[in-house]
Amino acid sequence: MSSGAIIAIGVGALVVLAVLLFAGAARRRDTGEAIGGLSRETRKRDKSTRDVAAAKTPPTGRDVEKAAAIERREPSKDVAKVTAGEVTPWVAPDPETLGVTRRQFLNRGVVTLMSFSSAVFGLTIIGFLWPSSAGGFGGKVRLGSASEIKTIIAAGKGFGYFPEARCWVTEYPAAALEKARNVTAYTPPVIQGMEAGFVFLYQKCVHLGCRVPECATSQWFECPCHGSQYNRAGEKKGGPAPRGLDRFTPEISGGVISVNTSTTGIILGPPIGTNTTGQEAEGPHCVTGGGGHA
Repeated sequence: MSSGAIIAIGVGALVVLAVLLFAGAARRRDTGEAIGGLSRETRKRDKSTRDVAAAKTPPTGRDVEKAAAIERREPSKDVAKVTAGEVTPWVAPDPETLGVTRRQFLNRGVVTLMSFSSAVFGLTIIGFLWPSSAGGFGGKVRLGSASEIKTIIAAGKGFGYFPEARCWVTEYPAAALEKARNVTAYTPPVIQGMEAGFVFLYQKCVHLGCRVPECATSQWFECPCHGSQYNRAGEKKGGPAPRGLDRFTPEISGGVISVNTSTTGIILGPPIGTNTTGQEAEGPHCVTGGGGHA
């Protein structure tokens, strides 16, 4: 045999061997087989892993239909047959046992919060409108005995101020009582206070509500806001005020004088033109005459 033939046979054998190796490698890639040998322990662990994965694989729809068909054809012997007489009547479950849903919780929370807010708001309104029985403005305020009040008036040079009641107190002349009784705005409680020798005036100007101070020079009350003027009895003498100063209802008990500063205790001042005391300005006006407030 010539050398050329030998070379040709060798090349052919190499080609066949290469084809066989390529085919074997391709087969191993298709089947997913690992290269080389595995120990017995490794193969055992791999098998258990595959079994667990297979157990966790959810059944397909076809598997479920097949199982249902088998169950219809061959019902389980463990299922007990119940006759009509043994059927237990249905009883509605207890809502407390079922618990509260998220929607029920939110609805009840909103209703509870709104009810609580409405109750607090209502109580606040009632407390604001309800006359106060305690001391302080808005209720009954004790001023003191007649002698104590006169001492305070003398110290104020004709004007006694009680800040807790927001009240001015001045002496009322007994000679003017007859005229005062003919003024319809002077109710019996006001007349009672005048008979005791005093008038109890609300410090607020009836024009726009400014605090009215006394004027030591004119001996009148003169409002610095818009110039309203009142004599010592609170009767209007000038300015834009629509009436005289409002006054508080006095209460005399056991020689002690108190005033009712609640809304029910305020009496509207006398109309324009009322002048029971005849008092005129005793000096320069504080608002227009350069007298200056005390």
